[in-house]
Amino acid sequence: MRLLMTGGAASPFAVVVALGSAQTIAWASSYYLPAILAVPIAHDLGLAPTYLFGALSGALVISGLLGPRVGHAIDTFGGRSLLAVSNLVFAAGLLLLSVSHGVALLITAWILLGIGMGMGLYEAAFATLARIYGANARATITGITLIAGFASTLGWPLTTWLASEYGWRAACQVWAVIHIGVALPLNLSLPRAAPLDLDSRPGTGASQHSGRQSESFAMMLLAYIFAAASFVSSGVSAILPTMLVAFGATPAQALFAGALVGPAQVGARLLEAGWLSRFHPLLSARLAMLMNPIGVLALVAGGPWLAPAFTVLYGAGNGIITIARGTLPLALFGPAGFGRRVGMISLPSRATGAFAPLALGLMVEHFGSSALWISALASVSAFVALLLLRADRNAQATGGEHS
Repeated sequence: MRLLMTGGAASPFAVVVALGSAQTIAWASSYYLPAILAVPIAHDLGLAPTYLFGALSGALVISGLLGPRVGHAIDTFGGRSLLAVSNLVFAAGLLLLSVSHGVALLITAWILLGIGMGMGLYEAAFATLARIYGANARATITGITLIAGFASTLGWPLTTWLASEYGWRAACQVWAVIHIGVALPLNLSLPRAAPLDLDSRPGTGASQHSGRQSESFAMMLLAYIFAAASFVSSGVSAILPTMLVAFGATPAQALFAGALVGPAQVGARLLEAGWLSRFHPLLSARLAMLMNPIGVLALVAGGPWLAPAFTVLYGAGNGIITIARGTLPLALFGPAGFGRRVGMISLPSRATGAFAPLALGLMVEHFGSSALWISALASVSAFVALLLLRADRNAQATGGEHS
């Protein structure tokens, strides 16, 4: 059964633009922040930059632990108010970070940012859209990832400029102001979710029919799939230039190939929004998990000249699997209880994403370029797990072939 519609006047396009823009701000000012500010913050506080990346890892773990509770709250009350509160939490964390002069305040600031990430990143946004649009949320989920996919493209230059002109503390303060002045009104502009239909409560949806694949088994498979995908995405992204140089590419070739990841992600998401939207999300996810291993094979076979092919395939896989984090649970289980399910499924992926850069970095140190095979094996294992998932007719009807 579908969730009742809100009856609001906001069009899906307006919702996508508002929520996608708010997500861009959320990602740029949290997950992508240490890439630019870790060195100046560490230098100012007399710490090693690894402390900042460790703080980000801790924030990711906190956000993952909050996921099930946040998802349940969105299932119950809708996500508009919770996303708005996340902007206040983000702003508080950024302001506290901007006045940090020691480890204690630094850790406290990243705890707040971790709470904000748990309340305000993709999982919460996906659950909010499922609460508003029910089984028809696939297109809007794809839409916000298209916009927020530019978070690093827009955020890194802005953070770099602010830090170089005014210092890292001012950069954090400007992001806090953007949360309050821009992201907060955008999230408050989202439609309110209407009360749930009596038949749309968890436990009454299509996934409970007898004779169907166990929901618990399917959720465990999805948790593993997205954990493996997060390990590959976070780990390879952190070591990509080093890995390409280890395969024989020059620094210039590695930089050029790495620059193709972003456009490949956007291109793949446009493909998902277009041609692939006619099919069950399982097809998209299976294709996505094959792209990294194929890219590794191409890199090994062709050497540094095929580094661009590897990064395009790797980026395309990342682009599609990000969407699948929302569309696949929606298609398999329906909108009832979606937020809680996504929160539970995403918890392991937060952990693997947090330790993947360190793990793959150590593998590179000890095994060199062979470490890239580890990422390929992780992707292949996720592909095998996807083959174990079934999409029966009733599941397709709740998420299915046309959104």
